[in-house]
Amino acid sequence: MMIGRLIAGLGVGALSIGVPMFQSECAPREIRGAVVSSYQLMICFGILISNIVNYGVREIEDNDASWRIVIAIEMAFSIPLGLGVLACPESPRWLAMREDWDGVRTSLARLRGMMSDVKNPLVEDNIQEMRILLEEERKVGQGSWLECFGVRNKGPKVLYRTLLGMAVQFFQQWTGANYFFYYGATIFESAGIDDPILVQLILGAINVGMTFFGIYSAEKFGRRWPLIIGGLWQTAWLLIFASVGTAIDPEGSSTSGIVMIVSACMFIASFAVSWGPLGWVVVGEVFPLRTRAKQASLATASNWLANFLISFLTPFADAGISYAFGYVFAGMNLIGTIIVYFFLYESKTLSLEHIDMMYCLPDLKAWESAKWTPPGYVSREKKDESYFEEMTAGKDAEKVVVHSDSGVE
Repeated sequence: MMIGRLIAGLGVGALSIGVPMFQSECAPREIRGAVVSSYQLMICFGILISNIVNYGVREIEDNDASWRIVIAIEMAFSIPLGLGVLACPESPRWLAMREDWDGVRTSLARLRGMMSDVKNPLVEDNIQEMRILLEEERKVGQGSWLECFGVRNKGPKVLYRTLLGMAVQFFQQWTGANYFFYYGATIFESAGIDDPILVQLILGAINVGMTFFGIYSAEKFGRRWPLIIGGLWQTAWLLIFASVGTAIDPEGSSTSGIVMIVSACMFIASFAVSWGPLGWVVVGEVFPLRTRAKQASLATASNWLANFLISFLTPFADAGISYAFGYVFAGMNLIGTIIVYFFLYESKTLSLEHIDMMYCLPDLKAWESAKWTPPGYVSREKKDESYFEEMTAGKDAEKVVVHSDSGVE
């Protein structure tokens, strides 16, 4: 079992790094937040399915069979995933790092649904952005591990972004979501709830449902404000959860138990809209191209380290300080919110190249970044509108020529 868990852990760790990075490098900037947020949506679906399976096998008397069924069902998802990856194109920016510009053009055209027109102006504009940024980046470094932590690095805040990505991922775990997902049944059972596994199922359903709104929120409201408001909202409900749990014995008060369940539900709803999906969006956007893979690895490692600490410490905290552990998570939410406010730049609608440019600006503050636009910036809608107007004008001109040649007035 230990060897199996080790192998599974290696696979999940690799996917945690690769999937958000691949999504962010492939998605158009206008829907990048929504695309990367879908990664969290699938995680939520997985949690919900596991809750449903756990609820279904709980009555099985053979203890070995109950957990073996849960593990076996995982293969129904992992095998199609592994086969599906084989059909995915390499990301355009990965190909750009290797100077395979024909591959970049083909990959972009395929991802944009333009395989019949691989030299489309919209594709060429993206390629030109990549070329310019790549040339500038290679002047300041080669993308080594040491460069990720270089204090005197000439690059655009590389150390700053390494620590920012690690912090967001660390605090995504320490919001406390997995406190409820991992130990929710134990927590609510000790609170006197008759069917704690059913409560877990409800939390999982809320998580999935609200993550759909999180996908919408990522593009409608950006990255910063959903994280900030979400962090404050989560802090408030964790304080209520911890205060009620410590002030009134939940086992002796049904009202107390209900308030704690409502608090947990409100917390999960907020997490699903904000820190759940946007923690992965930040990892996909914030790093420069030449060190992106390494910095994403460090950020994801920070996430799993925090995950391990919560898994390890929660049983001891539950036995020692019980529901007061919620105060710790409330404090962590507040710290994470402060970090986002002062250090995370708003990246909604910006290309990855423009995000890199934004971090180069020494005088631009994070809380002012939403107002910044790149020099000569044109929205995708305007580009598309201009492109289709040119196409329409060209077709109209062709019709005039044809009519003139045929003598039609």
